[in-house]
Amino acid sequence: MNLQARSTSTPRRRPANRLLQPTLALALALVGTAQAQDAPSPGAAALHAQFDALKDKLANNAYGRPLVLQSTQTSDRLEGEVYARVDQPYAAVQKALQGTGNWCGILILHLNVKLCHALPAGLDMALGRKYDQPADDAYKLHFDYKPAGNGPDYLKTELTSGDGPLGTKDYRIAVEAAPLDATHTMLHMSYAYGFGFTARVAMNAYLSTAGSDKVGFSESGKDSDGKPVYVGGVRGLVERNTMRYYLAIDDYVAAPAPAQLEQRLNTWFDDTERYPRQLHELDKADYMAMKREEARR
Repeated sequence: MNLQARSTSTPRRRPANRLLQPTLALALALVGTAQAQDAPSPGAAALHAQFDALKDKLANNAYGRPLVLQSTQTSDRLEGEVYARVDQPYAAVQKALQGTGNWCGILILHLNVKLCHALPAGLDMALGRKYDQPADDAYKLHFDYKPAGNGPDYLKTELTSGDGPLGTKDYRIAVEAAPLDATHTMLHMSYAYGFGFTARVAMNAYLSTAGSDKVGFSESGKDSDGKPVYVGGVRGLVERNTMRYYLAIDDYVAAPAPAQLEQRLNTWFDDTERYPRQLHELDKADYMAMKREEARR
C-alpha cells in the first residue's frame, strides 16, 4: 500500500522534445525575421543581376572607369543607358538624388541646360539647341519629379516631360541605385525621348550641317587603320547627352553642397574632356563663366 501510494504520487516528467518545442519555434522565427531583413528588395536584386551580367564590360572598357554605355533607336524613340559604379556610399547617393533642388543642381551642369527652377513636385527648365543660346531664347519645358522607390537598399527617381523642343516628346530621365559595398554604389541611369515627323526633319537638318562630324561612343566597326568607327546620327546624339547627364550625376553626388558649385563645374568639364572626340564644345574658361551665371539664376 505504502509503496503504491508513493509511486502514484511521483510527478511525471515531460518529454524532452516538448520542452524544446517553444525554444525551437522562437529560434526559427528569429531566423526567418533575420532572413527577411537581409533579403534584398526586388529592385536591388534586379540591379545586382544586371551588374553581374555586365561585370566584364565594367572592368574592361575604353572609358577608363567602371562604366557601360549603350543606346537603342526605334522608328519613333531614342534611349541611352549608363551602368556605372559610383565611388560613394549608397547613403550619400541616396541623399543627393532626392528632391527637385538637387536635380536642378545636377542638370544645370549640362551645356544645353540654360536655366533650372525647382518646384515642390517638379522643375522648370530652359533647354538650348546650342550651348551658347541665351536662356530667354531657349525652349521652356516642365519636368514632373517622381520618386518611384526610396529604401535602405534601393532608390529610383524619374523626371518626365510630355513635350520637348522641335517636336520631341515623352522625355524621361530615370535613375536607380543600390549599394554595391560599404563605399561604392551601383547606378543605372537612362535618358530617352520620342520624336515624330517634325522632330525627325529638324534632327536630320542638324546632323547634316552643324552636327555632321559628331559621333557617339558605341563602335560600329574599324577603319582601314584598325581604329574604331563610332556611331553617328541620332544614336550618337543621344549617347553624347546620356554621357553628359551621367557625368553631372556622378560629379554632383561627390560634391552636393551649394558651396561646392565651383568644384562641380571644374570636375564636370574635366570629365567631359576625357572624351574630346565626342564631348568637346568650348574652352573651360568660357564654360565656367557661362555656368556661373546660369547657376545664379
